[in-house]
Amino acid sequence: MGEEEANCSIPKGGPIYVPNLISPLTSVPEFQNSLLRRLQELETELDSPQLTESEDICVDDLKILKEEELVEMALKEAFKEDEHVGNAAQGLENGSNLGSYRRKSGTKHARLQSSEVENASTSIEPSNQCPDPGLDGAAMERRNGSKKQKRKKKNNHLAENAYLKKVEELAKIKQKQDEDKATARLYSLNAICKISDCAIPSSVKIERLKSLRSMNSCGKVKSVDAEEHIPVSYPEVVLYVEVYHNIRKWSKIQEFLVLGHQTLTELKDKIYCLTDQVMQKAGQHDPSGYFLIEDKFFNDLRDSSAIDYSKPILDWLTNSKDDALKKWESIVTGELQQKQRAILGSVAPSRLPQFRAVDMHKTRFCDFRFQVGAGYLYCHQGDCKHTIVIRDMRLIHPEDVQNRAAYPIIIFQLKPRVQKCNVCKISRATKVTVDDKWAKENPCYFCDYCYSLLHSNDESPLYGEFSVYDYVHD
Repeated sequence: MGEEEANCSIPKGGPIYVPNLISPLTSVPEFQNSLLRRLQELETELDSPQLTESEDICVDDLKILKEEELVEMALKEAFKEDEHVGNAAQGLENGSNLGSYRRKSGTKHARLQSSEVENASTSIEPSNQCPDPGLDGAAMERRNGSKKQKRKKKNNHLAENAYLKKVEELAKIKQKQDEDKATARLYSLNAICKISDCAIPSSVKIERLKSLRSMNSCGKVKSVDAEEHIPVSYPEVVLYVEVYHNIRKWSKIQEFLVLGHQTLTELKDKIYCLTDQVMQKAGQHDPSGYFLIEDKFFNDLRDSSAIDYSKPILDWLTNSKDDALKKWESIVTGELQQKQRAILGSVAPSRLPQFRAVDMHKTRFCDFRFQVGAGYLYCHQGDCKHTIVIRDMRLIHPEDVQNRAAYPIIIFQLKPRVQKCNVCKISRATKVTVDDKWAKENPCYFCDYCYSLLHSNDESPLYGEFSVYDYVHD
């Protein structure tokens, strides 16, 4: 804990904690091979000729349009069609005007001819009467005017139909977008939170925010400065490992990034526990310990004075199989299935796993099978037990630390609560007394200076009717 620490970057994001979500049995090589195979399939799919020869997808085709943008697009398209219809109508009108002009010139020519014939025939047949050509021209103009009105009505009707078609198309687009939004809302955390804000109690909201805090964590963490640089070999898998408190079982105290090719002892040496500090100060530190993952005890026997903690457990499993099976059934099945078996007798009996011991320093994370999200056991200092959880695993990212010697990297460390001296209220407490008659509190915390002033005179104790212990933190 006192070593120099430096900032290093990791990719943003992290595992999402979902209660009671446990994966099937897997291993680092299986996960790595399946992921690499999937990446290879995606690369093959991207390089396929069918995809390269297909039409390019425009970004505008994927854009979700607002109502104002849809109306604006509809008006533009309608105006364009209106212009086309107007141009066509203008062409027709010009053609009709040309025909009317020709008809008028024809009528004028006919009038001249009829007048000449009339002048010539007046001397022969003065009593004969010809029809007035001016009346025929007025009738033709009225007829042309009525045709223009009909064409205008027809054009207006066509424009209205075009508007209605565009409105129907836009309504369908809007409906499709609403359906897409509703579908996307199912996978949106923000939308779910907004919808259910009024129905979810505040305590539940706080717990959800706590469970998702790693998703918004910054990209900088503290890691121990490594003296040497060992490049990480690719492909490599990174595991998220959580360690929980030995007494407050629900409280996470540390979270690590561990490489799949690292040994379990490298993780064990990074785990911080107050019990280790207390036992070191008492001169009774025990280097032994084990991880119980699935059906294997991984014992730390690097030190010559280390003890195999799993040996008495394995001996009990061998010598007391009936008691061990009952204990195992109570752990795995619970009380409900035991009552069902007692009443119905139809529940299949459980099988006791074949537990065995393995050396911790010879085992890497890629050498055994585990369940992501399952709780496993870490035991040290005799009977100090922690729950450890492999929360997630992924391939290493270019933004990850590329120095193997820097791993395991601590990405979360619970800040310890430290008591101040109850006398001076300034210095950090280093000792705690119990049943001290001169102390105002029981237990009472002291710094070294205040403790010596109250309990000793020239390095000799003033009285001894109390118990004193070294204090590190709560």
